[in-house]
Amino acid sequence: SQHLPSVKTQLTRWSSLFPGTPAHVASSSKKPRSRGFFHSFFCCLCHDEADQLPVNNNAPLLVEENGTISKVPAKPLLPQIKSQDAGKICVVIDLDETLVHSSFKPVNNADFIIPVEIDGAVHQVYVLKRPHVDEFLKRMGELFECVLFTASLAKYADPVSDLLDKWGAFRCRLFRESCVFHRGNYVKDLSRLGRDLNKVIIVDNSPASYIFHPDNAVPVASWFDDMSDTELLDLIPFFERLSKVDDVYAVLKQQRTSS
Repeated sequence: SQHLPSVKTQLTRWSSLFPGTPAHVASSSKKPRSRGFFHSFFCCLCHDEADQLPVNNNAPLLVEENGTISKVPAKPLLPQIKSQDAGKICVVIDLDETLVHSSFKPVNNADFIIPVEIDGAVHQVYVLKRPHVDEFLKRMGELFECVLFTASLAKYADPVSDLLDKWGAFRCRLFRESCVFHRGNYVKDLSRLGRDLNKVIIVDNSPASYIFHPDNAVPVASWFDDMSDTELLDLIPFFERLSKVDDVYAVLKQQRTSS
């Protein structure tokens, strides 16, 4: 696959910007994995064992965006639920490879082009919308308390969300600093949201993102550029039924066993 010129130079600079990017990865001459080094900018980045932070087996470590470890118990990630959402299920929705696919490599059919400042230089990020994302977000915003939760950096994900969510479906947006760094992955710890877990669902293409709460997950296939994809459209009837239940666990368990 093609990469931008001076990839090693750029990665060496950027490794200090993105928490947990090992120096040997940034400077390695080995051929990158097919998804590319730049994937670490948008969402999760796995690490070798030697590069992991020490893991407290009793409780996952909270890692701030600058890489420091937080020892203070975190307050709930979400504010008090709004009156218009009282009684609704909270649906946590991922961004990259779930709703959109983004790349530093120019693409002719990009839906959005986002300028992102990195180490004093502005780079263009090319964003493709997953088919039917508009219908999906509009309906989800009507049925649920929707929360965007991404392991990407806010400087990229916030402007993408501004352009993507024309209906105000997302009541709140959470970014990389709200994730828990656990065994080399950025995990979305649903217990920190401040919502009853029996009324929380996560929609995500990465099982590592919801490893703490797999029973709350509605998995989706990773999306990159297949314009015939109908996954989001196909999910709408399921979520319409799910919006009426009092406890998500029984329905999601039934869905897993029947699929």
